[in-house]
Amino acid sequence: MAHPKHRISKQRKNKRRTHYKAVAPTVAQCSNCGTAVRYHHVCPECGYYRGKLAVEKTVVA
Repeated sequence: MAHPKHRISKQRKNKRRTHYKAVAPTVAQCSNCGTAVRYHHVCPECGYYRGKLAVEKTVVA
């Protein structure tokens, strides 16, 4: 198993990690109900995906 010969400094480690950042997900509008939906995901409100019913939603009273 490989072992490092020298310790990696905090500055060098942090410079490498500057690109590890969270990005906001791309959001679109549902074509059926108009709510905000993440790309390539079924609408959580109405169950439609790309204009077709993908998940049958039941109303709990």
